[in-house]
Amino acid sequence: MKTLVTKEDKNILWVSLNRPEVHNAFNQEMIQELTLLFSDTAPLNKYRAIVLSGEGESFCAGADLNWMKSMVKYNFEENVEDAQKLFVMFDVMKNCPLPIIGKIHGNVFGGGLGLVAICDIAVAEENTKFCFSEAKLGLVPSVISPFIRRKMQAHIVRELFLTAEIFNSKKALESGLLHFAGSKKDCEKYIQEKIDLISKCGKQAVSTTKKLLNDLETISFKELKTETSSVIARRRVSEEGQEGLKAFLEKRKPNWL
Repeated sequence: MKTLVTKEDKNILWVSLNRPEVHNAFNQEMIQELTLLFSDTAPLNKYRAIVLSGEGESFCAGADLNWMKSMVKYNFEENVEDAQKLFVMFDVMKNCPLPIIGKIHGNVFGGGLGLVAICDIAVAEENTKFCFSEAKLGLVPSVISPFIRRKMQAHIVRELFLTAEIFNSKKALESGLLHFAGSKKDCEKYIQEKIDLISKCGKQAVSTTKKLLNDLETISFKELKTETSSVIARRRVSEEGQEGLKAFLEKRKPNWL
């Protein structure tokens, strides 16, 4: 991959955006590579979690300038197709069966906030700057809006979408976009703590829980009884569920530890 750097550390996959010369602004190639990486779930099965970060000075500064220049020449249909590819990327990443931990720093503008929003746990250095900058360009943060709204408080989203103001990690934390903000050292410590906790849980249980949480956003209230009852029943009779219950009753560690 040209726009991503990946490395394995025990059972964790570290994925870093690798266009530091443009603050990791994404273009068509990065969108394609992220979509392929997160949609091909079979190779990801050996990991317990993914840490998403950015090389250089920033996590992601949104859309690449040269890519935006090419959009000026697109007609309506071409713009729709292009925008839908971006939506698919966010959606595929959101639905990745592994927990995604975001390691955020520097400038995070426009679509970069969409990448923050799809993270199950988002951690940012305290001097990080965020901005929904689309309105300043005469545009709308439409593609990222469904992913942002599921994380951030509605009244804060409205304020920041309409004003395109730059906001800090403290406000991002208060809005629900982030789970933690602090120094670089504190962020690294927090991420390691979450990795350790996830690694102690049943692997299939974690992925099933993530899928359930995503499904709860779309299923109707009438379906809740059937869906939630079926999920726990399948886990109770599963090999991992049986092992976890027996280990608890026998006061021993489960075999995944």
